[in-house]
Amino acid sequence: MKVSIIPVTSYQQNCSLLICETTNKAALVDPGGDVNVLLDAIEKEEATLESIILTHGHLDHVGATAELASMFNIPVEGPHHDDQFLIEAIPSQCQVFGFPPCDSFVPTRWLKEGDVVEVGEETLEVIHCPGHTPGHIVLHHVSSKLALVGDVLFKGSIGRTDLEKGDYHTLIDSIQNKLWPLGGNISFIPGHGPMSTFAEEMEGNPFVKLAL
Repeated sequence: MKVSIIPVTSYQQNCSLLICETTNKAALVDPGGDVNVLLDAIEKEEATLESIILTHGHLDHVGATAELASMFNIPVEGPHHDDQFLIEAIPSQCQVFGFPPCDSFVPTRWLKEGDVVEVGEETLEVIHCPGHTPGHIVLHHVSSKLALVGDVLFKGSIGRTDLEKGDYHTLIDSIQNKLWPLGGNISFIPGHGPMSTFAEEMEGNPFVKLAL
């Protein structure tokens, strides 16, 4: 599976373009905005966009979803149903945070623990990791040892828990009991900032490092 990371919006949110190298079918994970930038990336790769996948409902991760889903007539998968309140609030959140107007939407499929999403012939496992938001999910591509973790975990930090329905202890539990068991050799793409590995964060992340 080929992966391109495309920072979008003033929040420099990492939108990921996943491409099945066998079929050239693609998915966008967390298209937060800057539609023209995303269209250019898809065209550059000569990929066929077949779906949008969302890790959670915050505006900087979902802002371009309705426009792109309508433009390509493609399904939207995720996040978990517990983030419905955030998606319903998209129009008002645009005004609050100074984002260009964008529409709310209803995902084609809400995702839950144990679900699988497909990108061409590639599959990614769904892990429900609440804490940053109640409906946050993580995508795990087993064969490439890659996880797309949204705003659950960052290099040297963790997601905020002071936003609506965030919970610090739930987030720590998600990281330690849902992500660490996947193994230290997992590389991850966070919602913002550079990639890292679970092993690096287990050892050096002050919020969640293990006593080794």
